[in-house]
Amino acid sequence: MARYKDYNYDQSKMLPVTFSEQILAGTFEYTVNYLVDNEMDLSIFEERYNNDDGGRPAYDPALLLKIILVAYSRGITSSRGIERLCRENVVFMALSADTQPHFTTIADFISRMHEVIEPLFIEVLMTCNSQGLIGGDMFAIDGCKMPSNASKEWSGTRADMTRKYRKIDRAVRRMLSRHREEDDARQDNDHTLRLREEQQIKKLREASRKIKKFCTTVDDKRGISGRIVQSNITDNDSAKMKTSRGVIQGYNGVAAVDNKHQIVIAAEAFGQGPENNLFAPITEAVKRNLGDKAVADSKITADSGFHSQATLQHCQDEHLDAYIADGNFRKRDPRFSTFERFKPKERQRKYFKSEDFHYDQASDSCRCPAGNSLWKSYNRTIDGNAYVTFEGYLNECRACPLQARCMRQPANVRGRQVSIKLHGRAQAELNLIDEMKLKIDSRQGRAIYAQRLGTVEPVFGNINTSKRLNRFSLRGKQKVNAQWLLYCMVHNVEKLQRYSSIAA
Repeated sequence: MARYKDYNYDQSKMLPVTFSEQILAGTFEYTVNYLVDNEMDLSIFEERYNNDDGGRPAYDPALLLKIILVAYSRGITSSRGIERLCRENVVFMALSADTQPHFTTIADFISRMHEVIEPLFIEVLMTCNSQGLIGGDMFAIDGCKMPSNASKEWSGTRADMTRKYRKIDRAVRRMLSRHREEDDARQDNDHTLRLREEQQIKKLREASRKIKKFCTTVDDKRGISGRIVQSNITDNDSAKMKTSRGVIQGYNGVAAVDNKHQIVIAAEAFGQGPENNLFAPITEAVKRNLGDKAVADSKITADSGFHSQATLQHCQDEHLDAYIADGNFRKRDPRFSTFERFKPKERQRKYFKSEDFHYDQASDSCRCPAGNSLWKSYNRTIDGNAYVTFEGYLNECRACPLQARCMRQPANVRGRQVSIKLHGRAQAELNLIDEMKLKIDSRQGRAIYAQRLGTVEPVFGNINTSKRLNRFSLRGKQKVNAQWLLYCMVHNVEKLQRYSSIAA
């Protein structure tokens, strides 16, 4: 029969712990401890405290900053979780000198980081630069969309919100009317059901008051195109945006990353999904952090989300060596010339295309396949190509026998729309877009742009997966931006730990 050593859980062991010996050289916490004590100017925190003459002594911001950075590196953002680590984990005991700050102190410190985060981020960035971790040859710009601490169910325009609270009020009135009828008839109904409905009425009334207050105090939010977009009651700085995981209510964390050691040289969180107007703000942030020369001497890469006429005009005005892909960049790549054969065959109904409409450029008129005249809607330019858009008359589209082949949805609101490509091209927009196409399609351009993926995507993979930031836990653009910068700073500290002489 097998024999095992005796063991007993009902016993204690007293261990002497020297805090300075727990922070071992070469570790992440050692690098954080060195940076906070030797490279960061923490005098910016002193304005928060007014206890020189009286009051309780405050926790040293250096201790709080150390434990927060190390906790973020382990994917822990909860203030209660950080408090527990300071009580139970030896490394956090050493970093905090066993002061055991309360979770409310930690939460307050994090929620006010937006006041001081930028100079702290720049000081870590300057340390990376002095250690030779920034190459300055090329940096890539990209965005990472993540959910916010708000539900998309509380999103909508003022008109949507008005309909919502009126619907809630009608539901409350129906339940109250039914209760009055039961009371008048003196019916002996299920007391549990009655109590549940009364609690539901209380919740619905509270939700209605919340929506009404929002509708009376907040105006409709407008997007980058000037159109009204959905607001959010919980966090109005966040926005609905499409991702590979569906539509989320969140923020877009944008970062500029140097290609030598993947150091984040600029970062900011934006409450919008589209990125076509974010290229200029990020390059300006790089200038503020590293100087104008850092942008002027670097090649800049960005994916098709940042491609727009305004972005290309900005690059020309600022003399930036940018490589920005357009929507058809992959289609022009000869390596993907046969990608169509791998797509599943289309089994859907064949609809009329723009080629099936009869456009007369001389009279600037258009007829549909059924022979009906369409009215001109507007002109527009896409990728340097001039298009004219026509729309069918609603009454004619409703009665058209070819509607099933022309429209995927019944003609209830508007008729069929079609855009006709013109032979003439808009020269002012054509030049910049075509020049970028020629530049990025060249052998050198493709070689430079190919570095973008391996430069910026691993940073997001590290932050999202290794550091477990899969959603922002704070609300409001300022606080969310501070949390995004904190995680980018943690990423940079990790690079210092691996590639610099600091952690040795």
